[in-house]
Formats: sequence, C-alpha cells, structure tokens
Amino acid sequence: MKKLRLIFIFLFACCVMPEAYAQKVAVKSNLLYDATATFNLGVEFGLARKWTLDVPVNLNPWKFNDGMRLRHWGVQPEVRYWFCERFRRTFIGLHAHYADFNVGNFPDWSFISENMKQNRYEGYLYGAGISVGHAWILKKRWGIEATIGLGYARIVYDKYPCAECGSRLKSDTRNYFGPTKVGISLIYLIK
Repeated sequence: MKKLRLIFIFLFACCVMPEAYAQKVAVKSNLLYDATATFNLGVEFGLARKWTLDVPVNLNPWKFNDGMRLRHWGVQPEVRYWFCERFRRTFIGLHAHYADFNVGNFPDWSFISENMKQNRYEGYLYGAGISVGHAWILKKRWGIEATIGLGYARIVYDKYPCAECGSRLKSDTRNYFGPTKVGISLIYLIK
C-alpha cells in the first residue's frame, strides 16, 4: 500500500509543477486493452519541450460465463523523452506499474503459472521498466501511438483450486523479467 501511495504522490507532484500548466495534454485509449474488454484511459501531460508524463489506468471487472476471469485494475505512469518534440515521432520512457488481479480458468500462457486453466490467482504486482515507442499524426488533433517495454514485476499472490470455490492452497511470490508494456493507442490532443 505504501508503494501505491508513493506513486500517487509522485503523480500529484508532477501535475502541479508550474511548467505543467498551459502545456499540451493528450487523452488516449489502448486498443489492445479494448480487445480484452478492459476499460482504459490514459492522460499524457507535457512537462517540458521534450518531456511528458503518461498516466494510463485500466480496469477489467468482468467474469465470463465459462468461469474465465481476467479481473484487474492497474496504473502504469511513465516519464517520456521525445527525440523530436513531444507527442511526435519516437520516444523512450521509464515506467512504474502497480496492479491488483483476480484471474482464473484462463489459457496456460500466463507469467504466474503454467496451470492457469485449473486454478485461480488473486494478488498484486508492482515494478518498473523501460520502453520505446513512436507516435504518428493522423490529423491536427488525432494520432496513433505504438509502444513496447521491458522490465521487472514483483508478483505477490494467493492460489485457489478453482474459479469460484475452495480455500487458499498457498501464498507465494514471483519475480518476473520480460515484457511489461505493450500498446497501440488512439490519441486525441488537447491544446
């Protein structure tokens, strides 16, 4: 919980910096999250001529008929340096992430376990990573952005025998290194 508070304090501090006012702001939606029925909204603030702060938030509250669930909420703030000017062309970023999750009866390709189909996992994760991306302008205020990132996540979870029933089988932690960010986002620029 302390880590979550630190993330929000950092975001608040960045948002109230004098340079942040009267800068460009972008609102975005990650189309890959949309494909998984996950609500998501990102806001990116201009901090300086080549620097921005991107703050995407996502939520998936659904439980499907077959018991499959990918319930989660997460936030992944990222400071970006743009090589051209902000919101245009290529950038590199440094991101942090935090998420709570409750997943189960899911295909066996997860970073938590090879046995996602028979079990349910509930917990949280936190970590950081680096990313690279590119933004294309479609019209005056519209654009598309692609990004990919690698990093670390500490995963703390409880394992249950099935999606709806049973007592906890075990509590565990896992260290994950690998892809931590991927996105193809539709962007609207607010000046």
